[in-house]
Amino acid sequence: MKNYLAIDIGASSGRHIVGRVENGKIALEEAYRFVNSQVRRGGHDCWDVEKLVDSVKAGIDAAMEKFEIESIGIDTWGVDFVLLDADGNMIGDAVAYRDARTAGADAEIEAGVISFPDLYARTGIQKASYNTIYQLWALKKEHPGQLERAAHFLMMPEYLNYRLTGRIVHEYTDSSTTSLLDAVKKDWDFDLIEKLGLPKRIFGKLEMPGATVGEYKGVKVVLPALHDTGSAYLAVPARDDRAVYLSSGTWSLLGVENDRPIATEASCAANFTNEGGAWGRYRYLKNIMGLWMIQSIRRELNGVSYVEGKDAGAAKSALARLADYTPGREYSFGELEALARESAFDVTVDVNDQRFMNPASMTGEVVSAAAEKGAAPATVGALMQCVYKSLAACYASAIETLSGITGKTYTSLNIVGGGSKDRYLNELTAAATGLEVFTGPVEGTAIGNLIVQMIEGGEFADLASARAAIVR
Repeated sequence: MKNYLAIDIGASSGRHIVGRVENGKIALEEAYRFVNSQVRRGGHDCWDVEKLVDSVKAGIDAAMEKFEIESIGIDTWGVDFVLLDADGNMIGDAVAYRDARTAGADAEIEAGVISFPDLYARTGIQKASYNTIYQLWALKKEHPGQLERAAHFLMMPEYLNYRLTGRIVHEYTDSSTTSLLDAVKKDWDFDLIEKLGLPKRIFGKLEMPGATVGEYKGVKVVLPALHDTGSAYLAVPARDDRAVYLSSGTWSLLGVENDRPIATEASCAANFTNEGGAWGRYRYLKNIMGLWMIQSIRRELNGVSYVEGKDAGAAKSALARLADYTPGREYSFGELEALARESAFDVTVDVNDQRFMNPASMTGEVVSAAAEKGAAPATVGALMQCVYKSLAACYASAIETLSGITGKTYTSLNIVGGGSKDRYLNELTAAATGLEVFTGPVEGTAIGNLIVQMIEGGEFADLASARAAIVR
């Protein structure tokens, strides 16, 4: 029986999941889990890359101690990158996507290079302040010498693969999040790259999921869908083509699978995105702020900073406005859900407002935004109720817009990922959307990672047979 290792890394944590096929079903076992953290360096929020590499290797060692591993695959969040020089050494820091350095980059590009409608028509990618195109523009302004020295541009999971194997291999799904790919050709838009004044030499040939990168300690390293949402969408056991997918985690990615991009004016106006999927398909989706808001509030309640070295003064001030907040108390996700259920607070906010992207205090921003809409939450439960109802309302609005663009009437919502465990949010979502809601698998991203490895390893003939095993 073959064992496959999926390393699934999110913005706050990572896990090493071993999977195998037993009697036509996919069995999972967690081998290792670690915290992924950010640090403040040079005035920017950055990933602690060396700690991340060490955690990846430690988890592989832990899995290998217990299992004979057939292959390894890594997936992470999208848009973030590193630059390497000609000797393969990292240039500068790996700045995190929530950092504020991209402020105003979209307006500058639109004023001097290309309008957003034209950019969208080429790439099919939503406008978001954290997109790689804006990060590279900001880097060119602040540190032009880094791009001049660069020989290679690697997305974050590509860099982790490089550190394991010594080989640089680029992958389609994660690269599609850069807003630098021609959506139809599924390759770099070198004309756009040249217009932006970026060095074309650093963007290498793209491979599809299933390709082999190299070896680490004698074990084959394979490309899954390197973008975690690309992996998560593979694990959705949809019952028909009237199902909407929701990958629910730090971000909520809501949409469908298509065989061609939708880059119409209506799609552009709605800011839906066409990200690359495995086997050349497209994930047509809306990016919604997601559980980041709940995670951030819980960290503030528990006195934990998201970025090492950041001032917690704003959070302490905001929490002091909540009548029942108890400093030093440890709030669990389950307790926050229970407090929300008990609250009758009924004001909602726009969860996609940029103010929630990386605030000094998430608690403070939610309280202020709700106050602007009519009433400020005065208790922890009311604060959580506001976030829960706002997320559900956003999901419903996104599905309504999706239906209008595609001309389809959707009948169900399939939620995968950690957020699928949140029963209260699922209940509110079912009520807000009027759809039948199916939840699970919880480890959807890891499973999607694994089934690419398993198809490559001969366990399944194709995606349809792999998804049948997920249903079982």
